Amino acid sequence: MTNVLFREDSYLQSCDAVVTAVGEGGIELDRTVFYATGGGQPGDTGYFDLADGTRVDIVDTRKDRDSDAYFHVPAEGATLPRVGDTVSAVLNWDRRHRLMRMHSCLHLLCSVIEGGVTGGQIGDVKGRLDFDLQDTDLDRDAIGVELNRLIAADLAIGSDWISDAEMAERAELVRTMSVQPPTGQGRVRLISVDGVDLQPCGGTHVRSTGEIGRVRIGKIENKGKRNRRVNVLFDD
Repeated sequence: MTNVLFREDSYLQSCDAVVTAVGEGGIELDRTVFYATGGGQPGDTGYFDLADGTRVDIVDTRKDRDSDAYFHVPAEGATLPRVGDTVSAVLNWDRRHRLMRMHSCLHLLCSVIEGGVTGGQIGDVKGRLDFDLQDTDLDRDAIGVELNRLIAADLAIGSDWISDAEMAERAELVRTMSVQPPTGQGRVRLISVDGVDLQPCGGTHVRSTGEIGRVRIGKIENKGKRNRRVNVLFDD
């Protein structure tokens, strides 16, 4: 099983690793800083530097739900490493950091709007959350003002772990109705925004809300009788 280093430190931009498998799904490593697609957050991109100087561009990272394997997807036609090779795995850090900022921003949005989350998508330019709300008028300007107030407050964002059993007893922490927190490893990671939000999450986040930067609320869309989609964009 791949040792996923980003769960303990999402600011790691590279690591040395050993290739454990190469197949149709991609390249597997014994350890990685690359986040695999999941929970609305896209998989990381970047490159591997091989010992002989060859560079392998990585265009996506995916995870096999059954085996928990992490597949680093190489660009078409890339020269592939061999099992046992040591590589230097390097993130496209600018893209990853923007995804971290947006992911943390969407956690803040959960604290601003009361309602279960029915879906979402994290991007490096914009993101969105869908809320289970019926006959509710959302004030776009008011949401934007409150969201930017929380960002400007530079609140600490941290993580902690609880057991699977504790998670089962605290179902109220789960805001997402369509995506359940990653369980089955004996423990679940919680992401906290100081005094504002606490929820299970396996994604990558910044250290404080001030790092998110100013944002603006885009369209608020009616996607069904009970579904309201709120779009958020970086304002930089």
